[in-house]
Amino acid sequence: MADHTPTGPLEMGAQMDYAEHEHTYSMFVSLAKFGSLICAALLIAMAFGFFAGGGFFSALILFILVCAVGGYLLR
Repeated sequence: MADHTPTGPLEMGAQMDYAEHEHTYSMFVSLAKFGSLICAALLIAMAFGFFAGGGFFSALILFILVCAVGGYLLR
């Protein structure tokens, strides 16, 4: 006959580390927020530099400015 006894730690009643779970989730959400901010700032700076004729250095300044303001607002 097949053995149907629980094999994993959760089925055996092991306690989960909820503090570590919440810390990992918090880190993931922060990474998603700030990663999205970097992508949006990069797209804005590239559009300004390429299409508006701003050039590299002014687009770089705009990128840093958007990252700083966005980082302040997302914290």
